Amino acid sequence: MSKRPIRFFNTTGPCNPDKHYMLPPADRLQGAQLHRYVRDELYWSLHAPRQTGKTTFLQSWAKELNDTGKYAVCCVTIETGQGSSLELGLPAICEAIQEQSQKQNLPVPDVRSDNPLQILYSLLTDWATKTVPKPLVVLFDEVDVLEGETMLSFLRQLRSGFADRGVGKFPVSIALVGMHDLEDWLISIKGGKALNPGSPFNIKERSVTIGNFSRGDIVRLFDQHTAETEQQIEPAALDYVWEQSQGQPWIVNNLFKRATMEILDEDDYQTVTLAHIRQAREQMILDREIHLKSLTFRLKDPNIRYVMETLLTGNIDTRLSESDGFRQCLDLGLVTRSQAEITVANPIYREVLARVISLGTQDMLPPPQFRWQKEDGSLDMDSLLKEFQKFWRKHSEVWESNSDYTEAFPHLLLMAFLQRITNGEGRIDREYAAGRGRMDLFIEYANKGYIIEVKLVHDYDTLKDVKEDGIEQILSYRDKFDKTIPCYLVIFDRRSEGKKLPWEQRITWNVEGEVTAVGC
Repeated sequence: MSKRPIRFFNTTGPCNPDKHYMLPPADRLQGAQLHRYVRDELYWSLHAPRQTGKTTFLQSWAKELNDTGKYAVCCVTIETGQGSSLELGLPAICEAIQEQSQKQNLPVPDVRSDNPLQILYSLLTDWATKTVPKPLVVLFDEVDVLEGETMLSFLRQLRSGFADRGVGKFPVSIALVGMHDLEDWLISIKGGKALNPGSPFNIKERSVTIGNFSRGDIVRLFDQHTAETEQQIEPAALDYVWEQSQGQPWIVNNLFKRATMEILDEDDYQTVTLAHIRQAREQMILDREIHLKSLTFRLKDPNIRYVMETLLTGNIDTRLSESDGFRQCLDLGLVTRSQAEITVANPIYREVLARVISLGTQDMLPPPQFRWQKEDGSLDMDSLLKEFQKFWRKHSEVWESNSDYTEAFPHLLLMAFLQRITNGEGRIDREYAAGRGRMDLFIEYANKGYIIEVKLVHDYDTLKDVKEDGIEQILSYRDKFDKTIPCYLVIFDRRSEGKKLPWEQRITWNVEGEVTAVGC
């Protein structure tokens, strides 16, 4: 009989090796030379999306350095200064430093100035004198929550002590850690202008980031659970975890935790199968835990909304990668560059974001009063899409006027229409990326698959060209699955008035070889 595990897969807060299965996050630092940063007395920055292991790294590295007995190292979270003015923010940071130094059994520094423009500098100077003979190393976490003059003064006071840093003088090494690359942040508050040589952040040695798990990392993580419980996992299940997560640490841990503690009882050590991981995935998406909610909340930002709309529609925007919205999406881990195209970072995010964007529309749709199932319980996709054509003709113009996603509105309404039917009983996999000029949907229901490709006709297109391209693309996409799967090409006429066909000619239904072309 397998034994009860000592540890578990963690999805809340930093990992503790005594309580959680974990891999050393320092192994995933890209471009970092940790030993040199301390040895050569360097200041540096670390940025990575939430839930990737930044705080876990800071705590484990601080412990490692402190255990050598050579350094006095302290991790300080400075989110208490978030949204505060200069007069309140800097004193709050100093209080956080005092609290953390006491908690971590280090000498507690005194505040030696009431001037917010000098208070941090004076405190760090006093702190360095109290750690003698050990050099002081400070790891500041959540730095990018600071704003405006509070952030600028924080960085300037660090720079003031940089030239004289040393044992008993000022921290010899400082790490600034957050979601965003601080250099990008400073450029953004300067209205996109490049930093000048006097920038308050011109003292950093390097900016590094933490990468996702590799597939090998995912295997090693579950192997820790197997070693404690003897519970196995199918190779196909591991492949699916990698495919769906692309190694995002929080998603990996969440899928494993749900599969081993919820889908299967924590005392049930049968082999984890692909079906268990699929079920865990669907539960995670429906529950929209805090990490996923925090990502979807960002969709209210107009800059991020533009990036997502460009991805949903597959439009080409040669300036997209230079935009503030794209940089924000990269920092959040929402998007990635893959094979020279910009895509959502992983299928889980792709699914969650698409569902959230279309959720309001889905909630407004009336319950289906038409025949959408065949006698064997499978989808009657012909009937479903014909009913959608009627709905599109009758309601699209009114509903579009209330949508924030004007260009992507056809995609969102169709997805909401399909999700209303399949919700809870089937699944929809979505593929979309900037520059593709289409969205691909794979619907699975009652163990049968269907492919739908969505394309738009613009003023610069011809219906004939769009249809020909769409048929070629959908058949190429279908070949990833099974050549017997029914294919539907849904084309929306989005040309301006005068070029757009009248409704009588726009609503069409043609079977062209292996593809059913649906005009809207």
